[in-house]
Amino acid sequence: MKGPIFILLAGILWGTTGTAQAFAPESAHPIAIGAARLAVGGVFLLCIVLAKGKVNLRYWPVKQTVAAALSMAFYQPLFFSAVTLTGVAIGTVVAIGSAPILSGMIEWLVLKKRPLLIWWFSTFLSISGCLLLFLNNGSASADPLGVLLALGAGLTFAVYTLVSRELVENHSALSVVAVVFTLSAVCLSPILFIYDMSWVASLRGAGVSLQLGIMSTGIAYLLFARGLLQVSSSTAVTLALAEPMTAALLGVFIVGEHLSLLSWLGILLLLAGIGALVWSSRRRDKVTNTLSRSASNTL
Repeated sequence: MKGPIFILLAGILWGTTGTAQAFAPESAHPIAIGAARLAVGGVFLLCIVLAKGKVNLRYWPVKQTVAAALSMAFYQPLFFSAVTLTGVAIGTVVAIGSAPILSGMIEWLVLKKRPLLIWWFSTFLSISGCLLLFLNNGSASADPLGVLLALGAGLTFAVYTLVSRELVENHSALSVVAVVFTLSAVCLSPILFIYDMSWVASLRGAGVSLQLGIMSTGIAYLLFARGLLQVSSSTAVTLALAEPMTAALLGVFIVGEHLSLLSWLGILLLLAGIGALVWSSRRRDKVTNTLSRSASNTL
């Protein structure tokens, strides 16, 4: 039961990203913020691993690690570019909404693991909630290139989740996220020289960078990786839809934004979809424990 809870906590921490960016200096470009976020998160995780002395790269799978690092590195510019071209509403819905579907398709086609009926039901509810939550926020133009980039962002997150699940089965979650995010930060390091990064030196800039790097990246992805040990990648991506719900609620209670009745309905659908998955996971755990006890008594 801890797995779904870890994923939900990760989604909640990811949901603080938008609110934190709202407090960033005006000179901070969104792509530069994404690069700084990965840099701080990677260094934070690497320092923890080195302090604990748990780095063992002797039998580390290179291909899976590179795939996970590149997926996370590409996700940042793809997502922010999509939002710039087609607007926050459509860009976010397509990127976040497509990730669970793409993850389920990859599991089905590549791993030959057909998603359960409850997954389809909860994913439908959650994505419908995202549509109501975001598409009601003003007008937006569905730029074809922007939609394509958003789909790319959803695909990279789905691939990252799938590959990370393989990595955490044989290595500690802390070591996995530390290595992956350090490599991702290295991949995006050229961005730090392309965009103006002087905003990081200000008090607000440093605070935003630390919050995004440590809380919504380092700790969030560590929780996500630990949760992957107990849930499938498709289920994890659907549970991660707690992110837009958290972002919307923080926007109301902290930033002072206003949500319409349709947006609140979207939040209810998101809660219903996520709740269905958590309930299903808890029920399967009870059945598994019951069967285990029965087998033990028989023996």
